[in-house]
Amino acid sequence: MTDTPTTPDLTPTPGQTVGPFYGYALPFEHDNELVPPGSARAVQLTGTVFDGAGAPVPDAILEIWQPDEHGAVPRETGSLRRNGFTFTGFGRAAVDPEGEFSFSTVDPGPTEAGKAPFISVVIFARGLLNRLFTRIYLPEDTAALAADPLLSSLDEDERTRLIATRGADGSLHFDIRLQGEEETPFLRFPSHED
Repeated sequence: MTDTPTTPDLTPTPGQTVGPFYGYALPFEHDNELVPPGSARAVQLTGTVFDGAGAPVPDAILEIWQPDEHGAVPRETGSLRRNGFTFTGFGRAAVDPEGEFSFSTVDPGPTEAGKAPFISVVIFARGLLNRLFTRIYLPEDTAALAADPLLSSLDEDERTRLIATRGADGSLHFDIRLQGEEETPFLRFPSHED
Protein backbone atom coordinates (compact mmCIF):
# COMPACT_ATOMS: atom_id res chain seq x y z
CA MET A 1 0.00 0.00 0.00
CA THR A 2 1.44 3.33 -1.09
CA ASP A 3 0.80 6.62 0.61
CA THR A 4 -0.35 9.23 -1.85
CA PRO A 5 0.85 12.68 -0.95
CA THR A 6 -1.89 15.14 -0.22
CA THR A 7 -1.82 18.43 -2.00
CA PRO A 8 -1.56 21.28 0.48
CA ASP A 9 -4.10 24.07 0.41
CA LEU A 10 -2.46 26.78 -1.70
CA THR A 11 -5.04 29.47 -1.10
CA PRO A 12 -3.33 32.86 -1.46
CA THR A 13 -3.08 34.96 1.65
CA PRO A 14 -4.64 38.44 1.59
CA GLY A 15 -2.52 41.53 0.99
CA GLN A 16 -1.24 43.30 4.06
CA THR A 17 -0.64 46.94 4.83
CA VAL A 18 3.08 47.26 5.48
CA GLY A 19 3.71 50.87 5.97
CA PRO A 20 3.76 53.10 4.16
CA PHE A 21 7.52 53.10 3.87
CA TYR A 22 7.65 55.10 0.65
CA GLY A 23 10.76 57.06 1.55
CA TYR A 24 13.03 54.14 0.79
CA ALA A 25 13.94 53.50 -2.88
CA LEU A 26 10.85 55.12 -4.40
CA PRO A 27 11.75 58.81 -4.61
CA PHE A 28 14.17 59.79 -7.34
CA GLU A 29 15.53 63.12 -8.46
CA HIS A 30 12.91 65.29 -10.23
CA ASP A 31 10.36 62.46 -9.88
CA ASN A 32 7.40 64.86 -10.16
CA GLU A 33 8.84 66.80 -13.12
CA LEU A 34 7.76 65.24 -16.40
CA VAL A 35 8.99 68.49 -17.98
CA PRO A 36 11.14 71.16 -16.34
CA PRO A 37 9.02 73.62 -14.32
CA GLY A 38 8.74 76.97 -16.03
CA SER A 39 9.46 75.61 -19.51
CA ALA A 40 7.20 76.80 -22.34
CA ARG A 41 5.15 73.59 -22.39
CA ALA A 42 4.96 73.06 -18.60
CA VAL A 43 1.61 72.87 -16.81
CA GLN A 44 1.41 72.57 -13.05
CA LEU A 45 -0.93 69.82 -11.78
CA THR A 46 -1.75 70.16 -8.09
CA GLY A 47 -4.20 68.74 -5.60
CA THR A 48 -4.73 67.25 -2.17
CA VAL A 49 -5.41 63.68 -1.07
CA PHE A 50 -8.17 63.47 1.57
CA ASP A 51 -9.33 60.52 3.71
CA GLY A 52 -12.96 59.56 4.38
CA ALA A 53 -13.30 62.10 7.19
CA GLY A 54 -12.09 64.92 4.93
CA ALA A 55 -8.66 65.18 6.59
CA PRO A 56 -5.55 65.45 4.40
CA VAL A 57 -3.56 62.23 4.03
CA PRO A 58 0.08 63.12 4.88
CA ASP A 59 1.76 59.96 3.60
CA ALA A 60 0.38 59.05 0.17
CA ILE A 61 2.31 58.73 -3.05
CA LEU A 62 0.89 59.24 -6.55
CA GLU A 63 2.09 58.03 -9.93
CA ILE A 64 0.85 59.44 -13.22
CA TRP A 65 1.12 58.19 -16.80
CA GLN A 66 0.04 60.19 -19.79
CA PRO A 67 0.56 60.90 -23.49
CA ASP A 68 2.39 64.03 -24.59
CA GLU A 69 0.62 67.18 -25.78
CA HIS A 70 0.17 65.65 -29.27
CA GLY A 71 -1.49 62.49 -27.92
CA ALA A 72 1.55 60.30 -28.54
CA VAL A 73 2.13 57.65 -25.90
CA PRO A 74 5.87 57.80 -25.09
CA ARG A 75 7.89 54.75 -26.09
CA GLU A 76 11.15 55.94 -24.54
CA THR A 77 12.90 53.45 -22.30
CA GLY A 78 13.77 54.43 -18.77
CA SER A 79 10.87 56.12 -17.03
CA LEU A 80 13.32 57.63 -14.54
CA ARG A 81 15.02 59.65 -17.28
CA ARG A 82 14.85 63.30 -16.29
CA ASN A 83 17.12 65.17 -18.67
CA GLY A 84 14.78 68.05 -19.53
CA PHE A 85 14.36 66.87 -23.13
CA THR A 86 12.92 63.34 -22.99
CA PHE A 87 9.23 63.09 -22.15
CA THR A 88 8.55 59.63 -20.72
CA GLY A 89 4.96 60.29 -19.65
CA PHE A 90 5.63 58.99 -16.14
CA GLY A 91 5.92 60.88 -12.86
CA ARG A 92 5.77 60.15 -9.16
CA ALA A 93 5.07 62.52 -6.27
CA ALA A 94 4.84 62.04 -2.54
CA VAL A 95 2.35 64.31 -0.83
CA ASP A 96 3.57 66.83 1.72
CA PRO A 97 2.40 66.80 5.38
CA GLU A 98 -0.79 68.64 4.31
CA GLY A 99 -1.61 65.96 1.73
CA GLU A 100 -0.75 68.19 -1.23
CA PHE A 101 0.94 67.00 -4.41
CA SER A 102 2.38 68.78 -7.43
CA PHE A 103 3.56 67.70 -10.87
CA SER A 104 5.17 69.69 -13.66
CA THR A 105 3.80 68.11 -16.81
CA VAL A 106 2.09 68.94 -20.11
CA ASP A 107 -1.56 68.96 -21.09
CA PRO A 108 -2.05 65.49 -22.56
CA GLY A 109 -3.41 65.37 -26.08
CA PRO A 110 -6.11 62.93 -27.20
CA THR A 111 -4.70 59.56 -28.28
CA GLU A 112 -7.36 59.41 -31.03
CA ALA A 113 -9.30 62.16 -32.78
CA GLY A 114 -12.42 63.05 -30.79
CA LYS A 115 -11.27 61.23 -27.64
CA ALA A 116 -11.12 63.04 -24.30
CA PRO A 117 -7.52 63.48 -23.12
CA PHE A 118 -6.75 62.28 -19.61
CA ILE A 119 -3.96 61.49 -17.16
CA SER A 120 -3.92 58.05 -15.52
CA VAL A 121 -3.31 58.14 -11.76
CA VAL A 122 -2.35 55.46 -9.24
CA ILE A 123 -2.62 56.18 -5.50
CA PHE A 124 -0.74 54.39 -2.72
CA ALA A 125 -1.67 55.39 0.83
CA ARG A 126 -1.94 54.18 4.41
CA GLY A 127 -4.74 51.75 5.01
CA LEU A 128 -4.94 50.64 1.38
CA LEU A 129 -4.31 46.95 0.80
CA ASN A 130 -4.12 47.60 -2.94
CA ARG A 131 -3.36 50.69 -4.94
CA LEU A 132 -6.22 52.73 -6.40
CA PHE A 133 -6.60 53.77 -10.04
CA THR A 134 -8.37 56.84 -11.39
CA ARG A 135 -8.17 59.38 -14.20
CA ILE A 136 -7.84 63.15 -14.45
CA TYR A 137 -9.67 64.58 -17.47
CA LEU A 138 -9.01 68.03 -18.91
CA PRO A 139 -12.02 70.36 -18.69
CA GLU A 140 -11.97 72.03 -22.12
CA ASP A 141 -13.33 69.60 -24.75
CA THR A 142 -16.91 69.19 -23.54
CA ALA A 143 -18.00 67.22 -26.64
CA ALA A 144 -15.22 64.67 -26.11
CA LEU A 145 -16.00 64.50 -22.38
CA ALA A 146 -19.69 63.84 -23.13
CA ALA A 147 -18.74 61.00 -25.51
CA ASP A 148 -16.15 59.37 -23.24
CA PRO A 149 -17.25 55.79 -22.39
CA LEU A 150 -16.03 55.93 -18.78
CA LEU A 151 -17.55 59.33 -18.03
CA SER A 152 -20.80 58.32 -19.77
CA SER A 153 -21.10 55.33 -17.43
CA LEU A 154 -21.14 57.60 -14.36
CA ASP A 155 -23.84 59.85 -12.97
CA GLU A 156 -23.35 63.61 -13.33
CA ASP A 157 -21.96 64.11 -9.82
CA GLU A 158 -19.39 61.31 -10.18
CA ARG A 159 -18.43 62.54 -13.65
CA THR A 160 -17.50 66.00 -12.38
CA ARG A 161 -15.19 64.40 -9.78
CA LEU A 162 -12.93 63.14 -12.58
CA ILE A 163 -12.54 66.48 -14.36
CA ALA A 164 -9.78 68.84 -13.25
CA THR A 165 -10.33 72.57 -12.88
CA ARG A 166 -8.20 74.96 -14.91
CA GLY A 167 -6.59 77.94 -13.20
CA ALA A 168 -6.25 81.36 -14.83
CA ASP A 169 -2.51 80.65 -15.18
CA GLY A 170 -3.19 77.43 -17.11
CA SER A 171 -2.56 75.13 -14.14
CA LEU A 172 -4.73 72.12 -13.34
CA HIS A 173 -6.19 71.30 -9.92
CA PHE A 174 -7.56 67.88 -8.93
CA ASP A 175 -8.33 66.68 -5.41
CA ILE A 176 -8.54 62.97 -4.55
CA ARG A 177 -10.97 61.78 -1.89
CA LEU A 178 -10.38 58.20 -0.79
CA GLN A 179 -13.84 57.68 0.80
CA GLY A 180 -17.00 59.50 1.76
CA GLU A 181 -19.79 61.27 -0.07
CA GLU A 182 -17.43 63.01 -2.50
CA GLU A 183 -15.26 59.91 -3.07
CA THR A 184 -13.23 60.03 -6.27
CA PRO A 185 -14.46 57.36 -8.71
CA PHE A 186 -11.84 54.61 -8.84
CA LEU A 187 -11.36 52.08 -11.62
CA ARG A 188 -11.23 48.32 -11.34
CA PHE A 189 -9.23 46.30 -13.83
CA PRO A 190 -9.67 42.53 -14.36
CA SER A 191 -6.18 41.80 -13.03
CA HIS A 192 -6.66 44.08 -9.98
CA GLU A 193 -8.28 42.18 -7.14
CA ASP A 194 -9.33 43.48 -3.72
